[in-house]
Amino acid sequence: MASNLGDLLKREKLLTDEQLKNALDFQKKNGVPMGSALTALGFISESEMAQALSRQLGYPYVDLDQFEVYPDVIKLIPREIAQRYMIMPIHRIRSFLTLAMVDPTDLAALEDVKFRTGLSIQPVITSESSIKNALNKYYGSSYALRLKKQLEEVELAEDASVKIIDEEEEEEEEIDDLAVSEEEAPVISLVNQILIEAIKKSASDVHLEPYENSVRVRYRMDGILYEVMNISKKFKNAVLSRLKIMANMDIAEKRLPQDGRIKMSVKKDDGGRKKVDMRVSSVPAMWGEKIVVRILDQEMLKLDLTQLGFEKEPLKIFKKSIEQPWGIVLVTGPTGSGKTNTLYSAISNLNALEKNIMTAEDPIEFNLAGINQVNIKEEIGLTFPNCLRSFLRQDPDIMLVGEMRDFETCDIAIKASLTGHLVFSTLHTNDAASAIGRLVNMNVEPFLIANSIILVVAQRLVRRLCKKCRTKQDVPVNSLVDMGFDEEEAKNVTVYKPKGCGQCNNTGYKGRIALFEVMEITDEIRDLVLTKAHSREIKSKAMEQGMITLRRSGLVKIKNGIASMEDVLGETIRD
Repeated sequence: MASNLGDLLKREKLLTDEQLKNALDFQKKNGVPMGSALTALGFISESEMAQALSRQLGYPYVDLDQFEVYPDVIKLIPREIAQRYMIMPIHRIRSFLTLAMVDPTDLAALEDVKFRTGLSIQPVITSESSIKNALNKYYGSSYALRLKKQLEEVELAEDASVKIIDEEEEEEEEIDDLAVSEEEAPVISLVNQILIEAIKKSASDVHLEPYENSVRVRYRMDGILYEVMNISKKFKNAVLSRLKIMANMDIAEKRLPQDGRIKMSVKKDDGGRKKVDMRVSSVPAMWGEKIVVRILDQEMLKLDLTQLGFEKEPLKIFKKSIEQPWGIVLVTGPTGSGKTNTLYSAISNLNALEKNIMTAEDPIEFNLAGINQVNIKEEIGLTFPNCLRSFLRQDPDIMLVGEMRDFETCDIAIKASLTGHLVFSTLHTNDAASAIGRLVNMNVEPFLIANSIILVVAQRLVRRLCKKCRTKQDVPVNSLVDMGFDEEEAKNVTVYKPKGCGQCNNTGYKGRIALFEVMEITDEIRDLVLTKAHSREIKSKAMEQGMITLRRSGLVKIKNGIASMEDVLGETIRD
């Protein structure tokens, strides 16, 4: 293992035979890793060695100071093992462990860690001083104590102080000033830390899932769930109750699902503060209540239509349609496909002093300045149909209906569009053409659909490849043709795949972008709707007229190095 490192450095002409012999003698005498021997003797600097290994082996170089490693990852490897091999576990995704190493050719270290953890090891390269700093940071006495006590003594970082904002009075209250007992304080700190870390990592959701012996905590980042820690079962009730208290939910009711909301004011790195809304949902499960927290961070909302993922021509059609004085614009797709973001972007683009814009949402996800937003509350009779009827007496120019979920809502929305209002709404269908059939199945007359709908947009979300670490992927031309590229195009396409680096938390992805299928209701398509044509015929006619399908939108993203083949194939079907 030592000679492997030496041979690599000799190939890079950074080490002579004599220096390697002296380093081997030093290593045997002092019982240190080969990398430590080489740097201690001054034969090579840490950065030179790391960069040489990265070039030779193709493993990425990482700066551990840029990582925040979770306790559950740290405790996979004891300190003495980490110190012996100069290694540091930094990230775990399912059965894969990313291991920072000074010497990734050290097979003994790799085998030992694989045996201890039962995980597949993905090495990355770092410097010895970086490892030593990380050892002190994560395996120091205070950190070890927190692990030993199962996170009982977790403390808030100084730059992450939190204020809870009262829903009714909007009064801010410092968490640190709350009168709590010594037993309650660690739990409050732990819950705050979980939420703060989720916000810092741009997670969209936090899942707390109770099992027999622990509570699993997972973050959804860029659409994928990642496990971040397990909390001892003795803190289960306290942690879940704390979240329910923050969300103004009934902590005594554990048999029925509940919904709540948290408003937090979080300190930012620049010293300022930002307000974050959170929707909280609890469901009784076998070992206790599962709680999911949806994080609604206003700073993560993209309202610029050009940044959503539209191709050039579809964006022109979309902008032209939303500027019409009347009609219905539908956005379709499954839950979590970014429909709300697209609708908010559209009405924000139209928001002006002379416009009266009203929305009916269940629930309101983000507050938009200058727009009148109403939260649907079916339990008191404030339903979509009732809300829309009231809107029509409020002199609206533009209306947004959260979802066309029944005939009554569709009927009022269509009548509103036919009487001079622009209406935006959503449906759950697989593609744009299927929206027509969905409305027909809800007993809406075809002539009403043909005369009211002006545009249907279908969308999906895929993860953006990290620009810093994406790598080229060799894909046979016939495979690209099977995906949908034409043969000439396939010969010239450069496909990229994820790799992982410090900037993307070793996932290979950073952020998400939408795939769009924009179907304009032309006269020809209107005629097909009137004759109750099948959605396949409607889609075929739209493609004939130049519509870019979801798959084609995905191929454009692959061609531009934005998305991976894996994500596009997983979210779309061949046309």
